[in-house]
Amino acid sequence: MRLIINLILIGVVILLGYLLFFGIKEPIAFGDAKKERLEAVTNRLKQVRFAQEFHRDITGLFANSFDSLKHVLTTDSFTLVKIIGNPDDPNGEFTRIETKKSAKDSLAFLFNDPTSKVKIVLDSLPFVPYSGGARFTIQADTLTYQKTLVTVTEVGTQWKTFMGKYADAKYQRYDNLYFPNNLVKFGDMSGPNLGGNWE
Repeated sequence: MRLIINLILIGVVILLGYLLFFGIKEPIAFGDAKKERLEAVTNRLKQVRFAQEFHRDITGLFANSFDSLKHVLTTDSFTLVKIIGNPDDPNGEFTRIETKKSAKDSLAFLFNDPTSKVKIVLDSLPFVPYSGGARFTIQADTLTYQKTLVTVTEVGTQWKTFMGKYADAKYQRYDNLYFPNNLVKFGDMSGPNLGGNWE
C-alpha cells in the first residue's frame, strides 16, 4: 500500500513539474517571438517610410502602391537647387542653379554608405517579415488639414500576419496589450503624421 502511494506521489510530482515547465516555457517563447518579429516588421516599416519620404521629395506625393514607389525610386530624379547670393537682398543679385540627380544613384549612394542607418532593398519593401509572403497595406492621398492641402500615407499590417502560431487571441493572457487584429503601422490617413504606432 505504501509503495502504491509513493508511486502515485511520484507521478503527481512529475506531472506538476511538467505542467510548471511548460507553463513557464510558453509565455517566454511568446515574449521572445513577439519581440523578434515586431523588431523585424518595424525595421521594414522604417525602410518603407524612408522610401515614401524620398518619393514625396521627388513627386510631391506619397506612393499609393509599392509598384509606383519602386518605379519612381528606380527611374525618376529629383531636383537640387543651389542659390548663389542672397535672394532676400533687394539690391543684390543671385543665381539659382538647378541640377537633376537620379533617385536610383542617390539611393545607391545612401545605402552603400557604411554610416547610413537605413538599408533598403526595393524588391523586399512590400513584404511583411515572418508572414510567408504577405504584403503590407499601403494607402496615400491628399486632404485638407487645417485649411492646407497635405499629402498623407498609411502603411501597415495586422499582428496576426507575422505572429505565426502566436496569432491567436489566447496569447493575450501573457500580454494584455496584445491584440492580433490590431495594426502595426506608420502614418495616418486623417492627418499629416508619419509616426509609427510602435514608437
